[in-house]
Amino acid sequence: MKLHLTGPSNTTLNDTITITGSKSESNRSLLLAALFSDITIENISNSDDAQVMAKGLKISEGTVDIHHAGTAMRFLTGYFASQAGKEVMLTGSKRMTERPIEILVDALKTLGAEISYVQDEGYPPIKIKGQHIVKDKVSLPANVSSQYISSLLLIAPSLENGLQLELIGKITSVPYIKMTLALLEEIGVETSFEGNLIKVSPKAKVAPTTLVVESDWSSASYFYSICALAAPGTQITLSAYKKESLQGDSVLASIYTSFGVETTFGNNTVTLKKTDKKIEAKNEFDLANAPDIAQTIAVTCFGLGVGCYLTGLHTLKIKETDRLEALHTELSKLGANISVTDKTLTIIPSVGILEDIAIDTYNDHRMAMAFAPLAMKTRLIVNDAEVVSKSYPDFWNDLKQLDFGIKEL
Repeated sequence: MKLHLTGPSNTTLNDTITITGSKSESNRSLLLAALFSDITIENISNSDDAQVMAKGLKISEGTVDIHHAGTAMRFLTGYFASQAGKEVMLTGSKRMTERPIEILVDALKTLGAEISYVQDEGYPPIKIKGQHIVKDKVSLPANVSSQYISSLLLIAPSLENGLQLELIGKITSVPYIKMTLALLEEIGVETSFEGNLIKVSPKAKVAPTTLVVESDWSSASYFYSICALAAPGTQITLSAYKKESLQGDSVLASIYTSFGVETTFGNNTVTLKKTDKKIEAKNEFDLANAPDIAQTIAVTCFGLGVGCYLTGLHTLKIKETDRLEALHTELSKLGANISVTDKTLTIIPSVGILEDIAIDTYNDHRMAMAFAPLAMKTRLIVNDAEVVSKSYPDFWNDLKQLDFGIKEL
């Protein structure tokens, strides 16, 4: 599906949008509910990833195809490895077979898991024969994807002796680790996180618990971008959000003050308001703890005609695509002066944006959604726009609610 986007006729917006539950929280909650039958979930994400995760957890033998869902690949690897009697082959899309899994597999093997590679060493597909795991000590490099770490932590309470996980080096994406630990504590599991050592106590049974999933802050980022690119006085209210969020991407509320967007928390809502605050010519952000909003911030800066220097982006190269190279290619097509390394991105302020440029999305939902707000400033085309279903199926309908002109080509 190819879409032609024009922004709203009135650049001062005023509307309310309801956003589906967080993909990150949903996938963690789904795994916990599979381990402990007394857990129920409310406001679960309607994303492809959450549906794939839910479907995978119901399979006991045979092939589990998670398509493009990287989180499901990491979480299900841990889950099936710890489920004695279950035997599966875990596979996915072509891109998924290029995304490394060896660090997690090695950690699980250290604990006693039985996992083998079907094709290339270190990459999916993998065969898993579930084991009763009794070992409780393992270490991981601290700068890897937090999903490897969370995969181990989520199964930890179901292991006979729990888990002591040592992280070696500087830790990346701490908020996502804390989200996992907070959910464990919410179901009554004892945890500790001191220095580089995480401990999770075993728990055979949990009391009946309802986990209410907060709406997705990553999805909110696109409305922060729209608000930043809109005229002063614009106001967009999003639900359902809370000030004390478990999600690392809630740092948006602080970051976007640099772009003139004020955030006000209400009763399970967050209201974004564009002010007439002067925006700095150059903006620097370390996104090591919130890499999923890097694309949105880069596009926002380009749309505002200001520069940015983004660091902490080393995990972006192994996402749905190499997001740094994809940003470099697509923003350059629009006229941006951009450079990237393997962990940084720099944009030099520009004075114009080219019109009717077709943006390629690389099977990456965030590429489609991060570029869409630019329609506030120019007409553009988004190729393979249906990729948004991976995390936010209602995205284009919600933009139409804001009076965006969207036409299928």
